[in-house]
Amino acid sequence: MGLSTTRYGVYNPEKPRENRITDIGPRYYWDFFPPIIQRNYGKWLYHEILEPGILMHVSETGEKVYTVRCGGMRIMSVALLREICDIADKYCDGYVRFTTRNNIEFLCDSLEKVEALKADLKERKQYCGSYKFPIGGTGCGITNIVHTQGYIHCHTPATDASSIVKAVLDELFEYFQSMKLPAKLRVSMACCLNMCGAVHCSDIAMLGYHRKPPMIDHDFVAKLCEIPTVIASCPLGAISPATTPDGKKTVKIKEDRCMFCGNCYTMCAALPLADKEGDGVVLLAGGKLSNRKSQPRFSKVIVPFLPNNFPRYPEVCKTIRKIVEVYAAHANKYERLGEWAERIGWEKFFELCELPFTDHLVDDYRLAYDTYRTSTLFKYTDAAWAVSKAAGGIK
Repeated sequence: MGLSTTRYGVYNPEKPRENRITDIGPRYYWDFFPPIIQRNYGKWLYHEILEPGILMHVSETGEKVYTVRCGGMRIMSVALLREICDIADKYCDGYVRFTTRNNIEFLCDSLEKVEALKADLKERKQYCGSYKFPIGGTGCGITNIVHTQGYIHCHTPATDASSIVKAVLDELFEYFQSMKLPAKLRVSMACCLNMCGAVHCSDIAMLGYHRKPPMIDHDFVAKLCEIPTVIASCPLGAISPATTPDGKKTVKIKEDRCMFCGNCYTMCAALPLADKEGDGVVLLAGGKLSNRKSQPRFSKVIVPFLPNNFPRYPEVCKTIRKIVEVYAAHANKYERLGEWAERIGWEKFFELCELPFTDHLVDDYRLAYDTYRTSTLFKYTDAAWAVSKAAGGIK
């Protein structure tokens, strides 16, 4: 199923209904596989990590495919994408893939190509001297930080995504290029409570947090917004209609109900939420998605607030580095951060990481017994059913 080479593709402007396809969808994934992957599909026996960033998959046919993983970024320029394509054309017969954490993976069919590719990538640097394509992010280390939109594309963030991720990864770069941690460590970042990033189940997570309710520009609410839509947008019913002293229609906000989600600002630009002093970063830790060794678990808040000190966020970087170093020094082999904290106790975790502790930070979601049922390791005990029914959960 190759791409059309005609000027208009399958569409003929003279006969618009000719060869009409209404449900195209994504192209068949098979078309994107390198020939060696197609030949060995379903035949892979095992894989090894030869060194940080270099993987080898071995097929029952005896063929091997080598993967060179490089750190990428969520937002790339066209020039950088063209450079990636040029590298893939030169060493990988034009094949390249991206992981869900924004890593770039070049696939080679021989070790000779891998060595040549590694030498080439190490020579490619930014103007500032940093690597364009740092090799690493495999095994018991830190891979790329998955993150949300930030100030570039989103209208509700409490912090920037791209800049804080860059600063934190610079601080943790040695763990990206090595595999000296007890187990893999996944760091995530979401720039507001709406959390379109996976921070709720990450080993370490950063969350942008608004601490003040929206500011109301009474002069423009009625001019810019559909007031009933604004009222309906609040998930906690904190917004109600109001009138200014001079008779203009506007809204009012019950501040003790507001959870600073920014939904109202999505509906109405006259309710800005961003605040330089009030916004900051919350740190969470201990989550994971994997079923290996223990059930999946939610991240827990461990630092309720750190300031937005652009552009290098020294407080955030220092705190996260401290947590990583303590985890590396004390956890058992193959023990994820949350598993280690559960084993030693969360109070001991806070003590070792030199963080102020309060039980309010680690209290679980009250319906957690229902959400735990997503795990294959959950045991349906009578006590668990009793708690679920008492909380009004699944019957």
